[in-house]
Amino acid sequence: MTTETKRYDVAILGAGPGGYVCALDCARLGLKTALIEARELGGTCLNRGCIPTKTLLHSADVYRETLEAAKFGVSATDVSFDYSVANARREKVVSQLRSGIKSLEKAAGVDVLFGRGVLTSATTIRVEPTASSEADAAPFEIEAAKIVVATGANPSRPPIPGLDSPEVWTSDEMLTASALPESAVIVGGGVIGVEFATLLAALGKKVTILEGAPEILFGVDPDLTKLLLRQFKKWKIDVKTGVKVTQIDATAGENAVETVVSFEEKGEIKTVAAERCVACVGRSPATRELGLEAAGVATTARGFVEVDEFLRTNVPNIFAIGDATGKIQLAHVASEQARIAARACAGKFDVAMNYDVVPSCVYSTPEIGSVGLSERAATEAGLTVEVGTFRVPANGRAMSAGVDNGFVKVVSDAATGKLLGAQMLAPRATDMIAEVAVALKAGLTVADFVATIHPHPTFCEALQDAARSIIEK
Repeated sequence: MTTETKRYDVAILGAGPGGYVCALDCARLGLKTALIEARELGGTCLNRGCIPTKTLLHSADVYRETLEAAKFGVSATDVSFDYSVANARREKVVSQLRSGIKSLEKAAGVDVLFGRGVLTSATTIRVEPTASSEADAAPFEIEAAKIVVATGANPSRPPIPGLDSPEVWTSDEMLTASALPESAVIVGGGVIGVEFATLLAALGKKVTILEGAPEILFGVDPDLTKLLLRQFKKWKIDVKTGVKVTQIDATAGENAVETVVSFEEKGEIKTVAAERCVACVGRSPATRELGLEAAGVATTARGFVEVDEFLRTNVPNIFAIGDATGKIQLAHVASEQARIAARACAGKFDVAMNYDVVPSCVYSTPEIGSVGLSERAATEAGLTVEVGTFRVPANGRAMSAGVDNGFVKVVSDAATGKLLGAQMLAPRATDMIAEVAVALKAGLTVADFVATIHPHPTFCEALQDAARSIIEK
């Protein structure tokens, strides 16, 4: 018996922060919408990325703060950390948010189809069953006038001997493990590597970071990374930059995994041993075997889907959003692309994607938030800049909270006084940076920013004080 082909105005491949937002917006714009997901609603961000990482980091922060509670007059004895409880809470948070997405899609009238979608033409998709418990049992086909590719990206495994061993973890295994290793070598000092190092070190684990670039968090203002490295030193995190990993030997023993990582440093081969090696070396687009060739969709040599400012591919009715586009691999960028793509699917081309004002966050301790141009980037762009700075420990709220590390930098155009960007290392920096994003989007000057009354005492006053130091020079 032949199953009737279902027809939709829009079909979206992938239900991450790009795909599920796009589906909701398409439905709200009156389009009959299908959302196709091979695994779980929420994609990597919710299930194996942003949310589980921050949930575990919060547990680690509570533990660390409890250990240091005596200086605030709080007596705590026999403090211990039960990772099984923290892990169960992580799963509960993820499950609740996943259920929330499911409810939103249902309320909006979106058909959620579980299975792996493969393009068979520019308007047809074959949905194949997967290991997902909610996947349909048999393949079926749908037709859609518009198709949105939102399949995201997967952890990269570059061709380093031994890196493909099942005993070597990526972020996926790190965030689904039932227990954390007592020691770890983290290959990669980017955002993911730094956040994992923060988590492990806060729980008393021995951590080594191996980074090929001259500095960790490449692209973050060096004034901030210098202070973060000071914190890492206190936590006994060993950071080696400018090194090349040459070999990973990981073997599963009777009770634990034993790993030796070889690396080249200044022409000399060295080794470091740990229980686990965690590879945090970027993410590759999940676009292989997706049928893009059958649909005629153009991709880069690395597999990223090429799109214009409305997220259209070279095939007029096919769009792409999120990490699969290779633009800026952040969940909030994917969601913004989703909203613009949805409008385009509805024939509304009144809003184009702009990547000039995108906040970026690192959930280290303290956190890092940045948006707009850094001092280095502005100077390299040929601008004459003025820079204002402020030490966070001098802030009243920071002092009352016992914060002894942090720094804020505000960058402006010397000729116009226009705010160009800000970078900060501080508690709640990932929340506060949104204030600067709004100011940049509005085209405010430093004087405008300073003239905005900030509440006292708050951490965000440090931003105002950094900006004030520019106009009071």
